[in-house]
Amino acid sequence: MELLGKSSWFVILLIFVSAVIHAKADSVYCSNPRSRCHGRSIECPNECPSTASANTKSKACHVDCDSPLCKSSCKCNWFYVISLIFISDVVQPKAEPVYCSDPRSRCYGKFIECPIECPSRNHANSKDKVCHVNCDSPVCKSSCRHRKPDCNGPGSACYDPRFIGGDGIVFYFHGKSNEHFSLVSDATLQINGRFIGHRPAGRTRDFTWIQALGILFNSHSFSLEAIKAATWNNEVDHLKFSHNGEDLIVPEGALSSWYSPDKQVKVERVADKNSVIVTLKDSAEIMVNVVPVTKEDDRVHNYKVPSDDCFAHLEVQFRFFALSPNVDGVLGRTYQPDFENPAKPGVAMPVVGGEDKYRTSELLSADCSTCLFSPQNGSNETTSVTEYLTLDCTRGGSSGYGIVCKK
Repeated sequence: MELLGKSSWFVILLIFVSAVIHAKADSVYCSNPRSRCHGRSIECPNECPSTASANTKSKACHVDCDSPLCKSSCKCNWFYVISLIFISDVVQPKAEPVYCSDPRSRCYGKFIECPIECPSRNHANSKDKVCHVNCDSPVCKSSCRHRKPDCNGPGSACYDPRFIGGDGIVFYFHGKSNEHFSLVSDATLQINGRFIGHRPAGRTRDFTWIQALGILFNSHSFSLEAIKAATWNNEVDHLKFSHNGEDLIVPEGALSSWYSPDKQVKVERVADKNSVIVTLKDSAEIMVNVVPVTKEDDRVHNYKVPSDDCFAHLEVQFRFFALSPNVDGVLGRTYQPDFENPAKPGVAMPVVGGEDKYRTSELLSADCSTCLFSPQNGSNETTSVTEYLTLDCTRGGSSGYGIVCKK
């Protein structure tokens, strides 16, 4: 019984109401001894042979047992209509309101109601859309979205690796296999990526993918990585987590979650296996999906993947809430105001460099030449917060916050 969703119960209730009403469709017996037609069975007219109709626009049979004529007539089926309204109101899930609690957001102090199409922010089925509220939106409205990375949306890093910046521009950063690079670096936030890959004979560079993320956030260190596998199995969870140097277990199952003791870091599974959302309180949301390099990918791109490694890697999409104007990193710099992306427009595969200035010695370190992170800055959250004021579209396509200006 638990497997039936609310929509299934709605259909069953409609069938039940219809069946009950149609059971009395042939004739109506007047059983009240005080009525004028007591003891008579009165047949319904051919024009409306039933006391109820599934079509609310059709008329239904009506019998007034106090009528001196003891005859039936056709009337609008208000009982059936009212029953449908009542059942719909009971079964229809109520939209969940979301409160914007961050005093730095545009919608601070407001309750924003979720759309009826996606009334909740959580859903056990990872394929269904959920309610999304952006408290920094100038319109303070909710929308429906999927809970897995959109590899064609701003803030994404997928494939080998293809990035889409906060400015909406696509670029590739190849890095180097078995090395670490700063993806986002700010005063209170550092996100590094570990790249894996290989170099087939005759190639001048590595094919690479992002295999792990290392996050330094205030006093926290957190990592998640795709576990190496020779062959891919959808029934196996390929995610591994750590927090402050200790291995972390997040139970399998959709909506299973883990919080750090101070509630600053949250990990939530959005599917039984291989898909999570990591939330850094008031700072960032990271949607992560683990995927392999498929045989079709190998054929199309001529990766020449060896038989003992499917190169399980991460598809990632970031949302940031409090970046400073000085934010740096392979992806982070695209969120700077007035950032000019070096990726060449019109090129099929615009590649950007900078390996030397973004390279870190370890997954959980902030020692690159452009790194800005310092744990001491975590206690002063107001000094480096980007104010999301009115978007200035006079300078071109974007002001660096993941919003593209269009005429």
